[in-house]
Amino acid sequence: MKKPVEPILPNLASPRDLEKMSLPELERLADEIRDVLCNLVSARSAHFASNLGVVELSIALHQTFDFLHHRLIWDTGHQIYPHKLLTGRYKEFQGIRTKGGLMGYPNPVESDYDLFCTGHAGSSVATALGLASGDQLARPGDDRWSIAVIGDGAFPSGVVYEAINNAKQLGRRLMVVLNDNEMSICPRVGGMADYLDRLRMNRGYIGLKDEVARMLSSVPVLGDPVERFLVQLKEAAKAGLSGGMFFEDLGMRYFGPIDGHNIALLRKYLRMAKQLEGPILLHVVTEKGHGFRPAAEDPVLFHAPPQFSRRDDQVLEMQKSSSRTYTHAARDAIAATMRRDEKVTVMTAAMCQGNKLEPIRDEFPTRFFDTGICEAHTVAFAAGHAKVGLKPIVDIYSTFLQRSFDHIFQEVALQNLPVTFMMDRGGLAGPDGPTHHGVFDVGYMRLFPNMVSMAPGDEHDLKAMLDFAVDHTSPCSLRYPKAKSVTVARTDGKPRTPIELGTSEVLRWGRDGTIVACGALLAECLEAASTLDAEGLDFGVVNARFIKPLDEETLLTALRDTPLVVTVEEGALACGFGSAVLEAAEAAGVDTANLKRLGIPDHFVEHGEREELLADLGLDAAGIARACREGVRSKELAK
Repeated sequence: MKKPVEPILPNLASPRDLEKMSLPELERLADEIRDVLCNLVSARSAHFASNLGVVELSIALHQTFDFLHHRLIWDTGHQIYPHKLLTGRYKEFQGIRTKGGLMGYPNPVESDYDLFCTGHAGSSVATALGLASGDQLARPGDDRWSIAVIGDGAFPSGVVYEAINNAKQLGRRLMVVLNDNEMSICPRVGGMADYLDRLRMNRGYIGLKDEVARMLSSVPVLGDPVERFLVQLKEAAKAGLSGGMFFEDLGMRYFGPIDGHNIALLRKYLRMAKQLEGPILLHVVTEKGHGFRPAAEDPVLFHAPPQFSRRDDQVLEMQKSSSRTYTHAARDAIAATMRRDEKVTVMTAAMCQGNKLEPIRDEFPTRFFDTGICEAHTVAFAAGHAKVGLKPIVDIYSTFLQRSFDHIFQEVALQNLPVTFMMDRGGLAGPDGPTHHGVFDVGYMRLFPNMVSMAPGDEHDLKAMLDFAVDHTSPCSLRYPKAKSVTVARTDGKPRTPIELGTSEVLRWGRDGTIVACGALLAECLEAASTLDAEGLDFGVVNARFIKPLDEETLLTALRDTPLVVTVEEGALACGFGSAVLEAAEAAGVDTANLKRLGIPDHFVEHGEREELLADLGLDAAGIARACREGVRSKELAK
């Protein structure tokens, strides 16, 4: 009877164990990693196709470099799973993206192999260059390399080229591994995508200068024979007129493109590059979803798919959610606005799929713009549309819009141009954690003169606010959460109040206090008020709607006339909605001793399901009711 093969991954104590493994063992390890990834997604939604695509690359990197000595930065970070499995986190891996479990992104708290908590695209090259430059200053003569692994979707980000521009002088030990899988979250766009396509099709060019040819000849053959490369020297020189020369002209040695699923070949080039001096760009071609046929055939669906069951290379059943989210509501509102007004355009930064904009892209191909992972450019681009009389809608996750802060100021607010910002994931982004929680937009949007800042209390508000915004003459912003969409009914049976600039909606007044909801926690506030009713406490509920301009008349009346006012927001307390109420009260000379603010405290919130995090922060119905109860009790004790 044939002895069963003992699995490698559960017994992998350290990435250094890879050094003594044979090529067949490494390939078997790659298969085991893919099995673990597939098993994970049978339990919960997680980033999937991108992780399948970097399995061999992760193995080759860790076999070639000791990253407790050398430096490794994963750009964007959602393709970190194989790296985590190789660096001692196998036993904890099944708890990834759950509260108290591993983060779905690099996390220095978890491991010394994670240097930065990276969740936004494009910053890896600059960070790695800073590490390389810093090591040269702090440790002269040290041999450590700084390596940035960046995808082709993130590669057009402007900060990448700012770093490359400085790399020629500072990047002696900098290596950029360009993971080219022809994808971002959605199909990539732009001139750089076309350029990488040309490079990928031109397999003749591999950066074989005489120096490199000599180096290759001294490296043990672990894949394609060296002779195969050497006979291509003539073609390589010819191809070099176009292939890779963009990077060469900027001072980076370019090698590639090479097969990113061939461990032997990857290892060869990494070992070769390790003996050179940088800056070096290694162009690696991978397949998103590699090793699991359904993911390779539809990498958009399988970027972060819902939970599914499988048998071998086949999906048996995929969990489908029938819940309508605020993202769906925003998409439908945008589509309706574009149908009624031909001047409305919409743009997103590589988040067509995340923002559910595919139907809009298909229905309005000339008025839909995917600008790639270039948020700063997107905002400046939108300003150009507004300047010529169009009505641009910028549809971007709150956390990603932070990258364009200066352009919101300079090109939009300062010019007083009517750009509408739809900020998806405004609030807690659940399992994606602190890099993706959109909790700072209230603070930075309300800073700008001319900006109108709104937070819909429900789906009814969202559509009405978008209609208001696209017809308004100054910039407007709307924030809405990553959550199931709800529509709130008036408790008195009256119709909902229409959207008017700087006007809130009073759903009910109360004898014992007022709960002021800023945004989609309105339903939680109403539930809290109902709970308090059953206890004999009468609390009113106000749907704030506007953060700027603030409805000072209503809110200051509540402060003057009710014993307790509790503001509730799914955003940072610092510079937030509650702070705006405090500022308005101070300016009007109104006492704020009876004001209590609920929101995100001054620390980064870890990952977990949104409902879990809201409960921990006291922002669910039970927590809001508790805060009101405690406020009433403290008032009674103070008498």
